[in-house]
Amino acid sequence: MSPEGRAVLLDVTRLVSRSWTSRQSSGIDRVCYAYLKHFRPRALAVVQHRGVVRVFDARRSERLFDLLLGPDQEFRRKLVAFAPGALANPVPEARLAGMTYLNTSHTDFDLAAHHDWVARSGVRAVYFIHDLIPVLHPEFTRPHAVKRHLGRVREALRHGGGIVTSSHVVARDLAAFAKSEGLDCETPLVAPIAGETFEGAGDQGGEPFFLAVGTVEPRKNHRLLFDIWRRLASRLGEATPRLVLVGQQGPLTGDILAPLADPALAAHVEWRASCDDAELAKLMASARALLMPSLAEGFGLPLVEALAIGTPVVASDMPIFREIGQGVPQLLDPANPAAWAEAIATMASTPRPQAKPFNAPTWPAHFALLESWLAPRALKSGAACESSLAA
Repeated sequence: MSPEGRAVLLDVTRLVSRSWTSRQSSGIDRVCYAYLKHFRPRALAVVQHRGVVRVFDARRSERLFDLLLGPDQEFRRKLVAFAPGALANPVPEARLAGMTYLNTSHTDFDLAAHHDWVARSGVRAVYFIHDLIPVLHPEFTRPHAVKRHLGRVREALRHGGGIVTSSHVVARDLAAFAKSEGLDCETPLVAPIAGETFEGAGDQGGEPFFLAVGTVEPRKNHRLLFDIWRRLASRLGEATPRLVLVGQQGPLTGDILAPLADPALAAHVEWRASCDDAELAKLMASARALLMPSLAEGFGLPLVEALAIGTPVVASDMPIFREIGQGVPQLLDPANPAAWAEAIATMASTPRPQAKPFNAPTWPAHFALLESWLAPRALKSGAACESSLAA
């Protein structure tokens, strides 16, 4: 019998860390919040620290869920008061057998201690693999993070009772990696994720501007945007459209933003380190286009958010954007700045075109796929998965 009638163990470790630091939510964070809101009525909260796992009872889980969905400015004080009693009185492992453990956050499932807990408790572990970027593009990731992500993917394949991905591109990457490692587990569930629901029909008056959204890091390719805007400024002068960059700095930001020290460029480019959803909605609805010149992506939530409200998108020509864009975005080679500059100049000087039909992914559709995939499955325990690999 599952504790207090709740059959799902939801790992919220990453959300605790996000609220503690008050950092802006990334795409993975947004997925974690969607899972929290969906599974909250039937979930117990799980937190980890270096492989030490604690499961909270229903009362304490509800309290933690409230804190995670509440304002960041109150989180630290309230967590400090909440944590000692909760951590000292976890649900016993013996009561967890047969429950479904969901880890949507890439948290700690590279650690042997985590999989020891899975085996001891008898839970059915399901892992969400958002991307294989550190594996396929280590040049965009710190060495330590590459090592940890390699461990996550390997251990999810070896021990997991199921894997979820948000795209067929990531599922194919995962299958290729498994083959290269001599691993063989089940085909993952592919369930597209949804962005925020923004209102369309933004203000198209005033000077035209373009929008780019994402953490400032090498793989987002801000350097291409700066190159493009130098070209546009040289060509168009005062008629150069504005570029609005929205994204916090990350561990690999380095000197990417250094070009903004040039007044000639800064006159046309605005960087906002933070932006709430209401502000972002207004920017996205009003922009002449969203620009995504990424060099690697696991999904691309801003792209689907923009297309869902009819905002044009110019993005890198890569498999993931071909899949999720449904043929609607203008896809260009990120190694061809001249082509980008020409496309942007044309869009800046002409009215925004009528939106093309786009079937935006939704969270209800995602969870319908997930629930139907989970319900009839006899998800394999870690030991069963290892046995199948050894056979």
